Amino acid sequence: MSRPRSDGPDPLRPADHADSDTPHGASLDSPTQPALGVVGWLRWMWRQLTSMRTALILLLLLAIAAVPGSLVPQRSADPNGVTQYYADNPDLAPILDNLSMFDVYTSPWFSAIYILLFISLIGCVIPRTKHHAKALRARPPRTPARLARLADHIETRVPTGGSADAAARTAVELAARDLKKAGYRVERYDARGAFSVSAERGYWRETGNLVFHASLVGVLIAVGLGGGFTYTGQRVIVEGTTFVNALTDYSSFNPGRFVGEDQLTPYAVTLDDFEVSYQPPGTEAAGQAGDFAANVTVSYPDGTSQSGQVRVNHPLGVAGDSIYLLGNGYAPTITIRDADGQTVFHDAVPFLPQDSNMTSLGVVKVPDGLPEQLGMIGFLYPTMQELETGAFTSVYPDLVYPVLTLNVYAGDLGIDDGTPRSVYTLDPEGMEQLTGGETGVDSIQLFPGESAELPGGYGTITFEDESPPGAQEFEESVKRFASLSIHRDAGGPWVLLFAILATVGLLLALFIPRRRLWVKARADGDDIVLEYAGLARGEDPTLGAAVADLHRRHEAALIAALEDERASARP
Repeated sequence: MSRPRSDGPDPLRPADHADSDTPHGASLDSPTQPALGVVGWLRWMWRQLTSMRTALILLLLLAIAAVPGSLVPQRSADPNGVTQYYADNPDLAPILDNLSMFDVYTSPWFSAIYILLFISLIGCVIPRTKHHAKALRARPPRTPARLARLADHIETRVPTGGSADAAARTAVELAARDLKKAGYRVERYDARGAFSVSAERGYWRETGNLVFHASLVGVLIAVGLGGGFTYTGQRVIVEGTTFVNALTDYSSFNPGRFVGEDQLTPYAVTLDDFEVSYQPPGTEAAGQAGDFAANVTVSYPDGTSQSGQVRVNHPLGVAGDSIYLLGNGYAPTITIRDADGQTVFHDAVPFLPQDSNMTSLGVVKVPDGLPEQLGMIGFLYPTMQELETGAFTSVYPDLVYPVLTLNVYAGDLGIDDGTPRSVYTLDPEGMEQLTGGETGVDSIQLFPGESAELPGGYGTITFEDESPPGAQEFEESVKRFASLSIHRDAGGPWVLLFAILATVGLLLALFIPRRRLWVKARADGDDIVLEYAGLARGEDPTLGAAVADLHRRHEAALIAALEDERASARP
């Protein structure tokens, strides 16, 4: 409540009271806050950033920010998936790309959270480490004057039958030895008429906490710095073909900041064959794949070689690289000849699976050798069945009744201007459709080993039969391909090391209690009064039991020691 002002002295204030200068219009009852200034605001922001609460919030934000990386394909791991996502979602994909959703882990917003978390953790760990180092060198705290105020407190009286002061000293010495054996740091605090020992343990709890947070910083450093020496590349290999570990032989390659072309270890990988087994028709889970395995041969420049197998979730280690199996499918061998019978195209073309029954979509491009460039969009049906609508579908993923259908387009393929084009897509805009659709000409339909005339007199196309001699009908008539990912993670071992240290530190922080125990002894006539008390830093549900256990052990040891003294004093 404000007091009316008067010109004379206020009798309720001391004579030396001086009023502060109050700006005109300011309330006398409102406090005046000091101006922080630029340095003050910077200090305040630094304290907010380096608080443990902020670190936890940033850690949660980092986990949330990583979620889109598992919902949409990432260019670094699945560039073909990004291409397919664009094809399936032509309106949404550009928006997601502008938001860096296909490059989540290198996006500016993810990097900002990553760097802020890095700074926050360092700002948390360094001051706490200094404080903990000082605590490790400090003596246990003095014994409180009134132990009875502590929640876990036991008081007992022990008759001595002799000198009470000497018995009190003996009691404290016994307590100190007992607590040392139990792993406590002890310190004697004797005063006139009272003797006590202060004990403390559980420093490993804070040590574990610091190890945990320091390990998180180590993980961030290993991921950030190790990512600069990490590379990932993808390559589709057809059975019988060879991939060379060189930059020019990758379908896509994502190097780290510090990776140069000369850092790729020279070796070659040949896909000998691809094994896959399917559940037979008529059984439960018919058509499901039992296992995939790519049998490869790795050759080195010195002439040595090794055989290996790449399976799902079982990568093959080669010269520090890890080769993963990403996918597989069929690669029908197609031969195209011109009107004079000259071969202008002969290759095994990977067709990408579109469903669980391996209905596969592929593109054939013939840029040279014919009067006009040709492009073909085709479907391979491993076990073809015609629907009531007349459309084809595959009802089983294995080669039981394979059929290849193709629609032919003539015109500019868009590759002469040097613009990179995906080998798995064909943009028919501006091209003339020669078969299928509204052309009135049926799509080309081929079985393995069959040939057909190309419309317009361009020549012929053949679906080659790759079956070995003695093979059953269509059993191995089409080659298979394997999509491999070659990955080198320079930071992986360090991430594992810091993750183990973080786990160990977390276990120490969770299961080692930080507690203090005190034992005080004072003479009271011919008896001594013993007090036992404990105090925990944090949650410690076993503290009461620890105090009771100390009381039980110590009192029994003291009574036995006093009995021995009395026995030795008898003549």
